[in-house]
Amino acid sequence: MANNEALNKFKILVVDDDASIRQMLSLGLKHEGYDVLTAKNGEEALRVIPEFEPHVIILDIMMPVLDGYEVCEAIPKISSASIIMLTAKDSSQDIVKGLRMGANDYLVKPFHFEELLARIEVQLRNRFPDLTGQKTLGRFTINEFQKTISLDGQVLQLSPTEYKLLSYMFWNANKTLSKENILLHVWGYDFEGEDNIVEVYIRYLREKLGDSAHELIKTVRGLGYRLQTE
Repeated sequence: MANNEALNKFKILVVDDDASIRQMLSLGLKHEGYDVLTAKNGEEALRVIPEFEPHVIILDIMMPVLDGYEVCEAIPKISSASIIMLTAKDSSQDIVKGLRMGANDYLVKPFHFEELLARIEVQLRNRFPDLTGQKTLGRFTINEFQKTISLDGQVLQLSPTEYKLLSYMFWNANKTLSKENILLHVWGYDFEGEDNIVEVYIRYLREKLGDSAHELIKTVRGLGYRLQTE
């Protein structure tokens, strides 16, 4: 998992009067590493936008106080955020109206969460090209949009767990990480597997990195492991 700075780089505001949708999207997006704030109506959204400064706003249309169209029209005056309208209204007339009012994209309920994630990533790439999900440290480059890590320009073929482990070490490069912290951040609080799982996956990573000499992933005796990028 990335460090707090990386996790909080992209901010998303969810505006919906349905509490269950706000909760579902908040939990899902936070799990993906986004910094998330919710608002239950348009008036609340316009109040929090200047302070929160979201990159993407997921905006329902049918809301009390101020509907989504009114909010969409007001947002450009206070924010450069991309707007993804999220609504049950699926007629072409509604879609065209939303886009003309300033929306950048449109997603009809019910929807697949994975599709929403993809649309968010598109907006971030197109609207904020300076905020890419890519960072290079030494011989390593991580792309958080594509969930890939490269060594010397070659993408490593990593399992999901190997990616999580190497990503966590990347964002904490040149720091010694204890096995306990690695276990917590990669496998979670409720892991009940073998105690040597960290050693096993460190070995897997070293094999894929061609690091038989342990020059990239160093063992710090009695303390843990360190990804060396300097």
